[in-house]
Amino acid sequence: MDVTIHRPEELDEALRRAWHRLMDESPDYANPFLAPEFAAGVGTCRGGARVAVLREGGEPVGFLPYEHNSLGVGRAIGLGLSDCQALVHRSGVTWDPQELLRACGLSVFEFDHLVEEQQPFGPYVTGTFASPVVDLKDGGGSYAEWLRAAYPGLAKTTLKKERRLGRDLGEMRFVFDERDPEALRRLMDWKSAQYRRTGRMDRFARPWIVELVEHLFRVREEHFTGILSVVYAGDRPVAAHFGPRSRTVFAAWFTAYDPELRYYSPGLIMHLRMAEAAGRQGVRIMDLGRGEKEYKDWLKTRELRVGEGFATRPHPVAAAHRLWRRPVRGLRNVVLAHPALRRPADRLLRTVGTLRTSGRAPSGKASPRAR
Repeated sequence: MDVTIHRPEELDEALRRAWHRLMDESPDYANPFLAPEFAAGVGTCRGGARVAVLREGGEPVGFLPYEHNSLGVGRAIGLGLSDCQALVHRSGVTWDPQELLRACGLSVFEFDHLVEEQQPFGPYVTGTFASPVVDLKDGGGSYAEWLRAAYPGLAKTTLKKERRLGRDLGEMRFVFDERDPEALRRLMDWKSAQYRRTGRMDRFARPWIVELVEHLFRVREEHFTGILSVVYAGDRPVAAHFGPRSRTVFAAWFTAYDPELRYYSPGLIMHLRMAEAAGRQGVRIMDLGRGEKEYKDWLKTRELRVGEGFATRPHPVAAAHRLWRRPVRGLRNVVLAHPALRRPADRLLRTVGTLRTSGRAPSGKASPRAR
């Protein structure tokens, strides 16, 4: 196996076509987060992004996108943002993780949404987790007819809330592929406020993530298109979502809504509208991503399994990295896996978020942000 290393945004057209062919050959690799366009987007914003190209007989048979730092610590491309990770390869191709890491100049490769099919990485998986998906069909007919057929238990309540929202604010309108950059900025503002309100890390406070989302919004390719969807009531945006789609998979990514309208369940309305519209567009799977959320339990038709772990080779940096990262991941997973722990943790984060957004730190003093 011959391995060469490239910057993802500098791959030539022949390599990009070969990568696309491998995506088309297996449903395991149809996710847009596994497309070269996503890797190239990260590469435009992050200096450590690379792609290992595996060749047999001079022919490219595998692609591993990753990021690395100066110490040789590697991680799946877009770790923390990407909901699907893999070495995209031809059927029957295998690899030695130790040799692959050595070729990449890595002592460790960290992942948290690894496709279950990745057998050579199997010994390095420290845990597997459910990643719910929605199987989509283009049933034809109206949205209301589709909703009653697909989600009979949710249909009555959702349609009632939509009608009430339409009466209160104006006629309901859904745009699956909105091209207005201002709508994207509004989504990021809503999401940023939600992160702060709920005590989470504000991803959109990081300039490179804003740059990445704005870049992907402009990508319009067969295997990767950035889709911004918006629900309007009259002329007022109610909820918005941005996520990538491939030919057959649509990834739910960033969803946010006007918090003043939360009692209308705008986030749920958005996901149902997206599912119906995506099915009409030829998408067959909406990937909701790993994580425990009530709306995912309502919407999912089945679950995939994704892996978390660290592929390593003997090296002091690898040992230090595992000692630092594994306990943190383990504690987080324990909390997320147990409702008795998750709910109090969520309440605590929301309390901290409320204090921050109101300009008060937990001690009652003004927060640094407020000052």
